[in-house]
Parts: sequence; C-alpha cells; structure tokens
Amino acid sequence: MSARLLRKVLQEQEEQQQQQLGNDDDSDSPDPAAPPSKNLFHILNDDDDDVQGDESEIANETLTRNINEQETSEKSTADVVSTSNHKSKKKKKKKGKQGSFSRVDKAEKPLDVILKTLSLDSNSSSNQPGSTEAKSVNVKVCDNRAKQYTTSILQVDPKFLSAENELRRIFGSKVVSSFENSQQTGSSRQIRGGRRGSHNPKKTILVSPSDHWPRWDGSLSMEFLESKDGLNFFRYVHSSSYGQAQRAFEGAKSIHDLNSIASVLLYYPYHLDSLITMADYFKFVGEHHMSADATAKSLYALECAWNPMFTPLQGNCQLKFSHETNKPLFTTLFTHMKNMDRRGCHRSALEVCKLLLSLDSDDPMGVMFCIDYFALRAEEYAWLERFSEDYKSDNSLWLFPNFSYSLAICRFYLERDESSKDTYVENVKATSTDLMRQALMLHPSVLKKLVAKVPLKDQAWTNILKQAFFKSEQAGSLSLDHLINIYVERSYIIWRLPDLQKLLRNAALLVIETLESNGSEARDWACVRKEVFSSQKNEYGHLLVSDFSDSVPTLPPDNLQNFMADPRMREEVLNVNQVVNPHGGDRAPRDIANRSPLAVLFESILPWVDFGDRVEEEAGEDNQPNGHGPDDQGH
Repeated sequence: MSARLLRKVLQEQEEQQQQQLGNDDDSDSPDPAAPPSKNLFHILNDDDDDVQGDESEIANETLTRNINEQETSEKSTADVVSTSNHKSKKKKKKKGKQGSFSRVDKAEKPLDVILKTLSLDSNSSSNQPGSTEAKSVNVKVCDNRAKQYTTSILQVDPKFLSAENELRRIFGSKVVSSFENSQQTGSSRQIRGGRRGSHNPKKTILVSPSDHWPRWDGSLSMEFLESKDGLNFFRYVHSSSYGQAQRAFEGAKSIHDLNSIASVLLYYPYHLDSLITMADYFKFVGEHHMSADATAKSLYALECAWNPMFTPLQGNCQLKFSHETNKPLFTTLFTHMKNMDRRGCHRSALEVCKLLLSLDSDDPMGVMFCIDYFALRAEEYAWLERFSEDYKSDNSLWLFPNFSYSLAICRFYLERDESSKDTYVENVKATSTDLMRQALMLHPSVLKKLVAKVPLKDQAWTNILKQAFFKSEQAGSLSLDHLINIYVERSYIIWRLPDLQKLLRNAALLVIETLESNGSEARDWACVRKEVFSSQKNEYGHLLVSDFSDSVPTLPPDNLQNFMADPRMREEVLNVNQVVNPHGGDRAPRDIANRSPLAVLFESILPWVDFGDRVEEEAGEDNQPNGHGPDDQGH
C-alpha cells in the first residue's frame, strides 16, 4: 500500500475516533447494535502479506532452492508482522495495549531460525531493505557466473578500447591532462576560428573525435547481407561522391603524386585511401602524431557508416576481407593497434585484436600471431589460457610457435599469483617448466633466434647453443620458419625479464638431459612438427615480418622524392589552400623551426591544418630555388 493511501486511512480513523468521542459525551453507553471498530493496520498487514510474501518466495527460490515453501511463508509473515508492529507501536502505546510486544516476541523465534538456515546475519536482515540488498547481491553473483560461460571469448570490452583511458589508469588523470595541455599549447596545428564550435562531432567507440575534424559527409554506408549460423554478415557501400574521390585518388596514385592525393582531402576529407596514404607518409617522415591523427579519422569515418544492426563488440558480426570495400577497416584497425602499442596501451591493443579476429575468422591480418603478445603485456593471463582452449581453430593453438612459448609464460605468472595468495589449487594442468620444455622440443630453432635478438650474452647460453639439438636456425618448413620470425620480431622484448630468462634456461637444460637419456623423443616431436606444417609453400607469406616489428620504417631522401610532384602541382595545391583558408594566424607555432620542411609543407595542404599566412610564405620560400616565390618561377 502506498504512503498516500496510508495517510488517507489514518485520517479517516482519526475522524471516526473524534466522532466516537462526541457520541460518548452525549450517551454514557455505546449502542450495542453498532458494528465493532476495525483495526486498519490489520488490513495493511493482510495486503502486505500477499505482496511481500510473493517477493520473498521469488528471491528465496533464486538463492536457495532447497528451502521448503513452509519456511518461506513463515519468514514473510514474520517480517511483515515485525515491521507493521514497529510502525504502530507509538499508536498502541497511547491506547495502553501490549499485544504488539507479545506478537513481536513470538515472531522473533522463527525468524532467527530461518536466518540461521539461510546463513545470513540477523542484524542485517531484521531490516527489510538490508535483506533485499543482500539478496540482490547474491543474485548478481549468480548471473555474472552464468554470463562468463555464455559470452563469446572474443567479446570486446568498450571501456578498454580508449587509449586515453588506459593512459589515465597507468599514469593518473593529472599527469595525462597536464601533458595534453602542454601538447595543445606547443602544437603546430592551429584550429581555424571559423570551424571552432561549428559542430559537435558524433561520439564513437573506436576513437575520440577532435573538435577540429570536418563534419562527417556520409559518403560511406553499410549494408546487411545475410544471417548464417548465428552470425550477421555486412559490407561497406560507397556513395557516388565517394566514387569520384576514388577515381581521383587512383589517378594520383598511378603517377605517385602525393600532392594530388592531399588535394583530394580538400574536397573529400574522409576519403579512406587518401587518409591511409597520408598516414603512411607521415609515418615515414617521423611525424607519428599526424600519422595517428589520419588513422583516427579513417576509423571515425568507418564507424559513422555502421549499420544499426552491426554490433561488432558482441563478436557476432562478420565483415569478410574478400569484399574490396571492407579492406580499409582491417588495415586501419591494424595500424591503430600498432599505434596504441607504441604508446604503451597494450590492453587497448588487445581489444582491437579481439575485434579484428571476430570480424573475419579467416584472420587476413595475422592477428592470431600477436594477440598472445598483447595479452601478456596487458597481464590478461587467465584470458589467454581460456582463449587457447575455447577458440575454434583447425589445429590446436598450442602447436603454433607463439602460443607454445606464450602459454608457458602465462602459466608461469599464474603460478606465481597463486603462490602469493597462499591458496591451495589442485594441479590439473602442466607446470610452466613442462610447458616450456615442450615448446623447446617442438620448436627448438626459436631459442637460437631469441638469443641473438634479445640479446642473451651469458656464457650459459653459449654452452646451450653448442648442443646439436639447438644449433639449427631452420625448422624445415617455410611456413613455420616465417611464423617463428614473426614471433621473435614481435615478442623478443618479453624475454629481457630475468625471471623468464631463468625459466627458459632451466627448461633448455632439462631438454638436454632428456635427450641424453632418450634420443628418440626428439624424433617424435619432429614428426609432430612435420605433420602440422606439412605444406611445401609459405602459407603465411602475405604477412610481413616488418608489420609485427616495434621499429618504425623510414625511407631515405631519394625515395621520398617518389611522393613529390613537380613544382607546378605544388603551386596549384598551395593556391587552393589559400582560397579555402584566406584568413590565417598571426604568428607561426613555436616548434615550426625544428620540424621537417616536407612534413610542414604537406601538413599545410590538409584541410584541417592551418599554419597562418606567414608560415605558408616561409614554407614556399624555403622550397623555391634562390628564394624566389612561385610567381617568379615562370618568368
């Protein structure tokens, strides 16, 4: 019963009492035919018995199914009686009645018995809100356990996708905010006054759009293809305006004209291939911030085009790489993953890995050969073990060189965590030493490459590599050798930790002892290796080892000329830039003198960048012979 109705009933009761008092003044004895007065709180108790009894039965069925229905009804009745008598205690004191106290004393005994049966605290459950809160907590725990078994292993957690949020978790909000403010103060990119505050960019999950980015032009969309085996298949679709931009880009690409590609972005700021090309160029010249900005714009455009039915974070959507229009999403996500790795945001990179692997089960980008690295760097050891067991693949993931060594490392850290908690866990899985020994037996050529790449200069490693089993650097299969090179290039930095070096050394010594006593075991592992990687061709030749490297590729100045067009094209693009932005800034940024002239020139071409009139004039003078401007060149 609501509080408003309760107040109404109490007012009616007071009016009836006043009328009875008036009648008592007129006559000494009451009318024997008058109906007896009703206790309205009993009516409240009856209503509450029906409502609260049902609620308690539902909660008790969820928490403890072995409690019989009789105890449940007694508990609900006792709770209602105790709470209702507590509310009416003051009222009954005035009338001199003591029945409520006796009812409470009688109700406390069965209530204590029920609480002991449920293993709950009597003090907390004597309060109705407290008991409800405790029940809801237990229900949530049961629901969470059920969800852990039903959710996909590749489901992406959106709160870990943001690199900025991860940096704040690592360094603190104050440090990150201070760094961002200093970057904005000394940045060479100035936002045009006309564009500032002109629109609010759409909020996205993959990236956080900047206020100075152009408005989304809607040149991309996504169509639903079919639903098969519980998966929804989609494909990107280009508009007619995007087709015009694509033809202009293909023409500029055929003559290696980067200026023309940059001019495409003047009119089509979210043309994907142009943004990807500019991102590669800025990466080659060392402007990593500009490269990451162009990559983020590509992801922003791709996400704005998502179909309402497209829910990739749930792991139930497919974008096949075989469709030409879907390829930019894969290349851009892979570049974005490497950018976050370079910033130290390994958990965010892991979430992008899961997203890439869920979009196409064929794994066109080779995410399977770096997802273990990001899981280890993000300290997601339990997830990595569960992934290796639950993920559906043609072969066991443990047979790949990266997983065979990474799972041993994963087990090593899980064992250390269990020992630090002083909890006894039944050993149903192999130990880290056994897993490392098996990895060395299956892929012995990894050891020599790791020793050279890390590098490991201790004399013990020299003695180990003298053994015939570890001398060879070739595994006998082109596919396996390529995967080993990718693993060493991607994960060598992990082996610089002393604890892991000790684990690897002890396992290698154990392998040597095993082979001395039983040489046939090496032949058995060789047979397994040959059966798994039986192809004579390199099945993973489309994956470049450099794509999994921490080193940033650079081009010599002679090769950079391939990106350049003739001065006439540069003059035309600069003139277009001046028309688009006639009002520049009054002063050049402070760090303009220490940057690459080529990078400054091409930044000035982009539609979202403005150095000001003075900077454009200085850039034009620096790139002209004898200091003459573009107007003097034709004379």
